[in-house]
Amino acid sequence: MEQRYRAVLEVLDGSPVSEVAVRYGVSRQAVYAWKAKHAAGGIEALREVSRRPKTSPTRVSGDVEALACEMRRAHPRWGARRIAFELAQAGIASPPSRATVHRVLVRNGLVRHQEQHHRRKYKRWQRETPMHLWQLDLVGGIFLADGRECKMLTGIDDHSRFVVVSAVLAVPSGRAVADAFLKAMRVYGVPAEVLTDNGKQFTGRFTKPRPAEVLFERVCRENGITQKLTKPYSPTTTGKIERWHQSLRRELLDITEPFVDLPTAQAAISAWVHTYNHSRPHQAIGMATPASLFRPGTLPEPLKVTVATPSEHEATPDAVPPGATSGTPIRAAEITPGFVLPPSAGAVEFDTVVAASGQLNVLGAVQRVRMGAQHAGQRVHVWVDEHSVHVLIDGDLVKTVPSNLTADDLHQLTMRGALRAGPPPAPPSIARAGTLAAGAVVEVDRSLDANGATSLAGLRLKVGPELAGKKVTLRLDGHLVHVVHEGVLAKTLPSPLAADQRTKIRGARIATGQLPPPAAGPISVQRKVPQDGVVMVARQRLRIGRTYLGKIVTIHVEDTHFRVTCDGAELSLHPRDSQHPVRRWKAKIHAPRL
Repeated sequence: MEQRYRAVLEVLDGSPVSEVAVRYGVSRQAVYAWKAKHAAGGIEALREVSRRPKTSPTRVSGDVEALACEMRRAHPRWGARRIAFELAQAGIASPPSRATVHRVLVRNGLVRHQEQHHRRKYKRWQRETPMHLWQLDLVGGIFLADGRECKMLTGIDDHSRFVVVSAVLAVPSGRAVADAFLKAMRVYGVPAEVLTDNGKQFTGRFTKPRPAEVLFERVCRENGITQKLTKPYSPTTTGKIERWHQSLRRELLDITEPFVDLPTAQAAISAWVHTYNHSRPHQAIGMATPASLFRPGTLPEPLKVTVATPSEHEATPDAVPPGATSGTPIRAAEITPGFVLPPSAGAVEFDTVVAASGQLNVLGAVQRVRMGAQHAGQRVHVWVDEHSVHVLIDGDLVKTVPSNLTADDLHQLTMRGALRAGPPPAPPSIARAGTLAAGAVVEVDRSLDANGATSLAGLRLKVGPELAGKKVTLRLDGHLVHVVHEGVLAKTLPSPLAADQRTKIRGARIATGQLPPPAAGPISVQRKVPQDGVVMVARQRLRIGRTYLGKIVTIHVEDTHFRVTCDGAELSLHPRDSQHPVRRWKAKIHAPRL
């Protein structure tokens, strides 16, 4: 106030306002304001007054502030976000935000300030749908009154944070873990994937002296579940289940006395888990309850395999294909003459389920078959040997692929529960299986690209633009390739492969049926009539006339002549001078010039 008064006196004595402002380090407007206040109220008007607003309409009311503090004292683990959520659930008209609640807690001394420790930043990930991935783990710290410490198998759904497994185990053996896992699947369904650490109850990859399959791995294999393992010493990979363990300890296990017995411990934990799933909001999923996002899956239907009855035309005992025993009845239709295979160690068959990704896991990283998303969750029957893998659904063959398995792999499948197989349900795959005898006919299904071409054993085969984007069957017979589309022989082309290269074709099989007849009727092409009225078909000029300028005409290519039609009416008939093949089928329609 004294400084302002001296500045006003200098101005009144005649000093320029700009010089006074520079001398006192303020703006000219401030000096003028001081002068006006002095003229209005004297020296007392220059005293500093409070700038606090007279009213604060957005200030949190005392009742709301008291309720927030009471929630904090009753639940010390609740933070500002949880308290703000609970205040909104309590029906307050204008609930405060998280930042406002934090300022209230700080103002009332309910926040303990601590040094900030910047943690490592991890990449967050989460599955898109429930029942896609379960995280499983074993946790201890469950004490009984007799001094025993029990462990518990825990499991959480990765998408919804819904706890699916919370089984207290007296002895955490492999069978107890598998039984608890099966019980959870009977309640909620079969997940597509499970993620665990490398514990001996979950995997036998580190079993000495050699790796082995544990019971948990077998349960996953038989139910079509993809098992994923964390890297050793990487607990952050299963961070969701580890974070749930922390909540369980702080909110239940650390504040309760030792349980009387095992059933009492299981009942208390189950009650807390029910509250966690259905009543407690979760911050990681937008303050929603896990039960609101979780959707149980369905168990796969049991497999219906039809056993083939022996035909009245059975093969003689001498006609036994390689890999089958003399006591196994084989139908004559299953014997493929001219197909020479090396000796087999014996085929096996087993039942499994296609994973949610559409992949069929035959044996770990050795053999996987892509079935497609339309078969996800279906139970299938697999027949496999060193040459072929046949996949059947409800007794019908749906896919045959070359086998990557060896005799040791087949023996490993036998150790996992696979049975000795009967007769093969289809002819073997020719890729990596053996050699083809002379005269053998091979078929393969292919989808043509936008140019009407495909690939065979790394070589490009151009079929034709009229079949672009279509699915065709290529029948390789000697030096020819017959193109079959919708049960009709579309065209015949020279084969780009030699006879010894046909075993390299991916997805090829031995042809069992006869070659279908060609399509009846002439070939039809379309042309747009230009300004001169002349179109070209098979290197021959056809004069249509300028009367049909700009119209699309259809030309039927027959053996001796061309027949031109437009809108169903025949226009003209032209004799055919040569037998050049048709190269272009559709009319070229150019964009209009600007």
